Amino acid sequence: MVRKLFSSMLSTLLLLAFIVMAVAVVISKASGGTPNFFGYQIKTVLSGSMEPGIQTGSIIAVKPGGDMTRFSPGDVISFKSGDKIITHRIVDVTQNGSLNQVMYKTKGDNNDAPDLDAVPSGDVIGEYSGFTLPYAGYAMTFANSKAGSLLLLVVPGLLLFAFSLFSSWKVISRLEKKEGTSTGSDTGTGSGPAPKSLS
Repeated sequence: MVRKLFSSMLSTLLLLAFIVMAVAVVISKASGGTPNFFGYQIKTVLSGSMEPGIQTGSIIAVKPGGDMTRFSPGDVISFKSGDKIITHRIVDVTQNGSLNQVMYKTKGDNNDAPDLDAVPSGDVIGEYSGFTLPYAGYAMTFANSKAGSLLLLVVPGLLLFAFSLFSSWKVISRLEKKEGTSTGSDTGTGSGPAPKSLS
């Protein structure tokens, strides 16, 4: 009984995770950018610079917008660095008068030294919310690939087809069972009235 319940819960969780991933990818492709859920951007972390807090291959939720000069040492931010997006912790804050921007010195929790270049407040995307889902980033990366996109189109269709076949089989089996029961009751032997004799 416990094993059956555990198996059912695991299947449900896997199905929900698949649905979330599929929705995230669809939203991402439809918007042409990063998937958003309730005002949070979903980012994939594929390096170990923030371990153990953020595992390699995780997805994280980042809160974008607001005053990007508000952050202080200890805050974890996501920022643009060339064509990459990095999520590191602020270790120092300075003011750059020539650029008229706040500059953040950042460092990965798992790195030995701070990042070489300070981050201008204009390059900050948002603040890490504290939500992370380990290993889901690998699935997200695959889902955004051509093979992953094809899989997300084919698998739901196959699952729907299989569910339709299973539902039809259950209905037919139930009808056949009902018919068999009805036939059995009609062909039973009974004692009817004796035939009249002719004299």
